[in-house]
Amino acid sequence: MAPRTILITGASGEIGHGLIHRLAEQGRDRILALDLHAAEDALRARCYRFLTGDIADTALLENLAAAYDLDVIYHLAALLSTKSERQPRLAHRVNVDGTLNLLELGVGQARQQQREIKFLYPSSIAVYGLPDLQTKRRAAKVKEDEWCEPRTMYGINKLYCERLGRYYARYYRQLDAQETAGHLDFRGLRFPGLISAFTVPTGGTSDYAPEMLHAAAAGTPYACFVRARTADARDVQHRQFQSVGQRLLRAHSARIPRVARDLRTGREATEHRGQLAARCGRRRRPRRLGVAARL
Repeated sequence: MAPRTILITGASGEIGHGLIHRLAEQGRDRILALDLHAAEDALRARCYRFLTGDIADTALLENLAAAYDLDVIYHLAALLSTKSERQPRLAHRVNVDGTLNLLELGVGQARQQQREIKFLYPSSIAVYGLPDLQTKRRAAKVKEDEWCEPRTMYGINKLYCERLGRYYARYYRQLDAQETAGHLDFRGLRFPGLISAFTVPTGGTSDYAPEMLHAAAAGTPYACFVRARTADARDVQHRQFQSVGQRLLRAHSARIPRVARDLRTGREATEHRGQLAARCGRRRRPRRLGVAARL
């Protein structure tokens, strides 16, 4: 079987590191990695090719499309929540326009190759927006389509890009007289705050959790920037965690509708630093996603 060609944007980020390590361990794929910043040698060595560039650079993406027949796209590049609040126009450029560029790349590849191309997109629980703690307590468990009223630029970007993914998977060129073979299989997963064993986060509002763990591992003191009454900051180390990279791979392998979102809670979708490092050495058979539904 010929190796698959996989494009990963935001490859040097928290999810990108773990995903590249996992895919490289399996040894079945050609990994094309793209990031705004150069990669360290260890990460570069695990890739077939590592490109330094901007997802807003359409000429770069067009050259990639001309040089390679892609099988899967993991679009991980994003401007995170804190930076998005401070620079909303830049957030729109990166998170929305950049995603649109990748969706165009994906659907173009699908139509050119006349087959299905998978597009994996990490969304966020920032798409939900409840006005106050009292409302949150009354709402209890929020369903997928409830309270999708984001209150941050990052959440607004993510929700809109989910809708863009649905459009490109279901309705792209819907006015054409004849349907063209090949379509984009868009799959989005709404993650909470993430914890990586490989990188320290930059720019997220929930960065205190991984910063605590990295500081503890390094034996250095850490002053948490959240209020003393914030319960989640004290509880985060007691949650049950699972590898984010593993969940993305499961989303790729699962037999689910074309457009799907896995709505897992914070205690299921993030990964304790030590447990991630240990679990990355284990192999598990992909299982069907537990909670998935059409958009």
